[in-house]
Amino acid sequence: MKIAASEIGFDFDGVIADTAGAFLRLACEEYEYCAFTLEDVTRFEVSECLTIPDQYISAILKDLNEDCLGVGLEPMPGAVEVLSAIARDMPRQNRVRIITARYLSEPVAAWLAHHFPADVLAMIHLTAMGEHDDKLRHIREYGLKFFVDDRAETCLGLAEAGISPLVFSQPWNRRRHSLPTVTSWREIESLLL
Repeated sequence: MKIAASEIGFDFDGVIADTAGAFLRLACEEYEYCAFTLEDVTRFEVSECLTIPDQYISAILKDLNEDCLGVGLEPMPGAVEVLSAIARDMPRQNRVRIITARYLSEPVAAWLAHHFPADVLAMIHLTAMGEHDDKLRHIREYGLKFFVDDRAETCLGLAEAGISPLVFSQPWNRRRHSLPTVTSWREIESLLL
């Protein structure tokens, strides 16, 4: 399978940003819940798989949503390099499309501005919509044929609607689908024309 860069879009959390890693670090640093690893996050809703009180989970998720930079959210390995290469090779009339279920765009925009040089940032278009199940509308609006996401349910819905999803492999999406999977940004890069 080979994919034109102008035909693929990307989720933010769990694909571009290591949100689960930041969540686990904050759970340890802020609330002393330090026994968990990424492999323990077997469900997308962390309250369903980690024995951390709901009020702590809510507080951590709020911090991650409202202040990506302040909480030290890091990029997934290879994300900045590969997205930068995609953006620099993209025809001027196109943009790298990032579509996130986050309800606030400003913290993500600030994070992107921190991690990407200005020439790359100018080629990135961010859509924050506040809902996991509304990505299809934006994917169609932008004319995308492929989308990389870590949430299996989102990918299954996209597949039903005729979009080709690539599930970014994470512990919470394993054994929940039979869709094509990518395990790294280098693998994504290898699929692009």
